[in-house]
Amino acid sequence: MFKFLKNHPFAVEAFFESSVVLTFALPKEQLKSLIPECLELDTFNDKWAFLAIAMMQTKGLRPKGFPYFMGNDFFLTGYRLFVRYTNNAGKRLRGLYILKSETNKKRMELMGNIFTHYNYTTTDIIQTNKGCIKEIKSTQSNFNIKIDNSEGEIALPKNSPFADWKEARRFAGPLPFTFTYDLGRKEVLIIKGVRQNWTPKPIEIINYHISFFESLSLEKPILANAFIITDVPYYWEKGKKDIWKK
Repeated sequence: MFKFLKNHPFAVEAFFESSVVLTFALPKEQLKSLIPECLELDTFNDKWAFLAIAMMQTKGLRPKGFPYFMGNDFFLTGYRLFVRYTNNAGKRLRGLYILKSETNKKRMELMGNIFTHYNYTTTDIIQTNKGCIKEIKSTQSNFNIKIDNSEGEIALPKNSPFADWKEARRFAGPLPFTFTYDLGRKEVLIIKGVRQNWTPKPIEIINYHISFFESLSLEKPILANAFIITDVPYYWEKGKKDIWKK
C-alpha cells in the first residue's frame, strides 16, 4: 500500500509565485553515474550535461480539484538532472531526474515522501531583498545565492557553453516529464507536468555557493544559465508506469 502511494496516485495542482532556476554544465562523464540505467543524459553538443537547482515559492499544493484552502504553501529546493527516456512505444521523452528535494515545512516533507520518490528533507530557507539584490540562503543546507534584479540587458554567465539565451532556454526547465525508476521491477514511473504562462526571464547571479554539489564530488560545475518565472498555475498528472526494456 505504501509503495503504491509513492507512485503519484492522483493528479496534483499548485501555483508557483516564483521559480528561480540555476543550471550548471558539466562534462557528461561526471554525471553519468548519477542516473539509473533506463535514462540517458540530455546533452548539448554531445559534451555537456546539466544539473539544475530550482527554488520555488509554491502556494496551494493539493490534489487536483480539491478546494484551495486544503492546499499547502511552502518553499521547495529541488536538485535535478536533465535526462531523456525512450518508452515502449519508441517515443523519446525529455525530462528531469530528481536527486534531492528540500522544503521549509515539515508537513510538506512528510506528504512529499508519502506520495513521491523525491527524497524530501526539511531545511531552513531565508529570503531577503535589499534594493535590487535578492538573496536566497539556507544555513542548514549550506547554500547561498545572490541575484541582481536590476533592469537592463542580462549577459549569459561567464564560460556558459551556450551562444545565446535562446540556446540556454532549452535547459531552463521545467521539462514535460519527471522520471523515477524501480530497479527490481525494471519499471519507470513517468509524471507529466502541465503549465500555463511559463515565460522565463534571464537573471544575473552575483555569486553562489551550493554545498550539495560538493557532496557529489563534482569538479568545477559551470553556471550555464539562470532564469526566473512568476505567477504560474501548474499541475502534475497521475503517474504512469512503463516497463523498461533494453
